[in-house]
Amino acid sequence: MIYISHLDLMTLFRRAIRRAQLPFVLTEGFTPRVKISIPKALKLGIESCSEEMTLWLGKNVPDEKIIMDINLNLPEGVGIDSIREIKD
Repeated sequence: MIYISHLDLMTLFRRAIRRAQLPFVLTEGFTPRVKISIPKALKLGIESCSEEMTLWLGKNVPDEKIIMDINLNLPEGVGIDSIREIKD
């Protein structure tokens, strides 16, 4: 998984979130996408044990359900270990 680019990683998570059928929020604009943010892009070929991603959901979902549903739809080598809620 170290040879996946930042944009491909974003696509990978967007697809997993859609397959998990979570109540995600879409971006605005001509081409709506699942609204996520991965602020720190890793260079190609660099491995990481912990990265940050923000996902916007339309309604509350239990943390365990989010982790389980997304991880079931991600390939081996990529997964979510923990999440925390951030309120606006």
